[in-house]
Amino acid sequence: MSEIDITASESNEDDGRRMRGLEIAERLRVRLDGDLWIVPSQTSATASYSVNPEDGSCSCPDFESRGLRCKHVWAVEFVRQRETAPDGTVTETETVRVTYSQSWSVYNKAQTHEHERFLPLLRALCDGIEQPIQVAGRPRLPLSDVVFALAVKTYSGLSARRASSFVRDALADGLLDAAPSYNTALRYLEDGALTPILVGLIEEAAKPLACVEAQFAVDSTGIGTTTYRRWYDHKWGREMSKQRWVKVHAMVGTTTNIVTAIKATPDESADAKQLPELVARTAESFDVQEVSGDKAYSSHANLAAVHRVGAVPFLMFKKGSTGGLTHHKYDDLWTKMWFYFQYRREDFLDHYHRRSNVETTFSMVKAKFGGSVRAKTPTAQVNEALLKFLCHNIVVLVQSVYELGIEPEFFKSGH
Repeated sequence: MSEIDITASESNEDDGRRMRGLEIAERLRVRLDGDLWIVPSQTSATASYSVNPEDGSCSCPDFESRGLRCKHVWAVEFVRQRETAPDGTVTETETVRVTYSQSWSVYNKAQTHEHERFLPLLRALCDGIEQPIQVAGRPRLPLSDVVFALAVKTYSGLSARRASSFVRDALADGLLDAAPSYNTALRYLEDGALTPILVGLIEEAAKPLACVEAQFAVDSTGIGTTTYRRWYDHKWGREMSKQRWVKVHAMVGTTTNIVTAIKATPDESADAKQLPELVARTAESFDVQEVSGDKAYSSHANLAAVHRVGAVPFLMFKKGSTGGLTHHKYDDLWTKMWFYFQYRREDFLDHYHRRSNVETTFSMVKAKFGGSVRAKTPTAQVNEALLKFLCHNIVVLVQSVYELGIEPEFFKSGH
């Protein structure tokens, strides 16, 4: 390797350490202890390293082996802001983590009225479900009532049997034409035809916030199940098992945490190839201005998919990525964003880190509606996971009613 190549390689490595240092400064608590700064490890919940800002040293293995500035030293430099006065004196101030005020009166009002607002919004959404044509057999229950009952069960957090009283209360309040029994509702949950209906309801529930959301983030999460895959491992001479998961891919508005597009699969599915469909479906109802995502989505095709809808792709580049031209038809866009990432790093990261909101969304769903499903079959597990996100979107709408003054309307022409 030539001297120029070595210098370029070291520069790229330093840029990588600088970026990771910025992430540490933003995400972790870097604190002053006497003359040293204590920087938590990114890979261990219990480990930390001591940084001496005077000589730029660190107790981590990377600094000890290289003797050069590591990511922990960078993190301390970002946390400490140096201001040099005209007389040459240096004033050091510790960066204060940005916090956002909460309008507690609005929040409390939304929380205390959530239940009474949730059911009418759910009913309005379910009214848009078309009843399948039936040519023979015993008259079926309205599909809209079945979906309503399943969503009520999910919102309550109870089993189908124990949630039956909530369904009967909805019938008494005139929100149902018929109250499906828990066995009937669970039988519908096993139907694959229900999946696109639930996806459509989730996306319809997001549309009233089209006037608010313009920046979006994409990611995936796993919803646990009660089923396991078991096999006999001849190497170890014993039976092995692994829990099955529902993989949920979602596009989320980073202002309100509304889910604008979603796809769920009963097993592992790659992240990168889901982005074009998710961003295209979001663009049908929203003015998409930018999309952020982690390095799992870094590809020429995904940058182009975001660009096609008129948005800027803030997708993190993988280690070793370069801005050099190849024979790919999307080279110009890739090179443009790569140089943006290299030479306007802080600005790029300001946009990129909006993707943290999609992780917040997943945490909201799991905290409120549970991180696992009760269903036993793959189709029912997917549908149960989608019901959690449907309930989440309705809850976000309730919050928006009080916080933004929005009165949701569904299935409007022009959406």
